[in-house]
Amino acid sequence: MEDRLMRTRQLLGDENVARLRRSRVTVVGCGAVGSFAIEALARAGIGHLKIIDFDQIALSNINRQLFALTSTLGRKKTDVASARIKDISADILVDAFDEKLTAENAARLLSETDFVIDAIDDVEGKTALIAYCKAQGLSFISSMGAARRMDLSKINVGRMDQTSGCPLAARLRKKLRAKGIPLDFPCVYSEEPAADAVAPGREMGSLVTVTGTFGLLLAHETVRRLLKL
Repeated sequence: MEDRLMRTRQLLGDENVARLRRSRVTVVGCGAVGSFAIEALARAGIGHLKIIDFDQIALSNINRQLFALTSTLGRKKTDVASARIKDISADILVDAFDEKLTAENAARLLSETDFVIDAIDDVEGKTALIAYCKAQGLSFISSMGAARRMDLSKINVGRMDQTSGCPLAARLRKKLRAKGIPLDFPCVYSEEPAADAVAPGREMGSLVTVTGTFGLLLAHETVRRLLKL
């Protein structure tokens, strides 16, 4: 009998599909990277998604963010993401928090979850998320910088202490070392040196093929680790 997860079941089997349906995954950041991670997790059959973001959709998001459309401009990213998840499958439980993750609210926002995806684009937020997850022994994977890259072949999954060529990762490593937090956690990063800006004020230019690859790799690693594949 045909159903939404028939092709996934044919690859992974009934037991693994049931395990994904029981899994609770939190994605922090619904933008360029996080939107693709959320989409993939919903289509893979994760049964409970918690999404966290404080921003609204702007015209400049359309080039690289899955939830950014002409029809969604000005709306909260969490509202658009929630509606899209439910459109993929009404059976998915969705908890949406229109908040910025900080050291003060990390314990509340990251509670009751099996796995966390860090798709935050600022160092302070990433530090707060990682510090909490490490302190609680919570499984997670973190995205490093996807902006100013073009070469998909340079995108890797590895440990934080193996990252190179990423200014965001360098700043984050410094912050975490200062707090005594081990750098042995998984992340998605690019070895490609960040390109020079081609126009004033465009330091963070990015392309959807790169941000999307980051997000899909985050989701893939989440599924793989939940199923211990």
